[in-house]
Amino acid sequence: MRYQITGKQIDIGEALQSHVKSELGETVDKYMQRPTDATITFSKNAHEFICESTVHLSTGLTASAKGHANEIYAAFDSCREKMGKQLRRHKRRLKDHHRDRIEPVEFGAAGMYVLAAEQEDESGEAANVAPVIVAEMETKVPTLSVGEAVMQMELSDASMLVFRNEKHGGVNVVHRRDDGNVGWIDPRNSK
Repeated sequence: MRYQITGKQIDIGEALQSHVKSELGETVDKYMQRPTDATITFSKNAHEFICESTVHLSTGLTASAKGHANEIYAAFDSCREKMGKQLRRHKRRLKDHHRDRIEPVEFGAAGMYVLAAEQEDESGEAANVAPVIVAEMETKVPTLSVGEAVMQMELSDASMLVFRNEKHGGVNVVHRRDDGNVGWIDPRNSK
């Protein structure tokens, strides 16, 4: 597994790097067979250290976790525990569904736009009828089953995930609802 260990405005020593590689490698290998790479970033906010990690799995799924503590090693340990918990849940779901993805997840390209916040004029009315595009980027949309999309959303700790449904090829969305449940939007079935 390839590691990219960085610090935002803090120095990361060799001892911490070797500790991260051994501990995170052990945690990931325990639950997943073929992880491809991991990105670990350390930062500091006032008195608190923050550790953010992202692990890309060979199946195309991505797991991410974040830990906070007053010491840098404790922040990493908190992050590693959360990562282990996510990977353990993911492995349990794969066993429960009796489905191992043999081929990697396919990704399709899609346009992503950042729109400017709505501006009001002196009368309190919206100044622009059409939103102003601030940035244009390209993003990737994975082709997944609904169950895999929910797992990916939970692994990446995101509030929503746009994906292409592997059954019919249509674009779908899964999202975390305010009541704690997961919502699934499938426009193909809206008739």
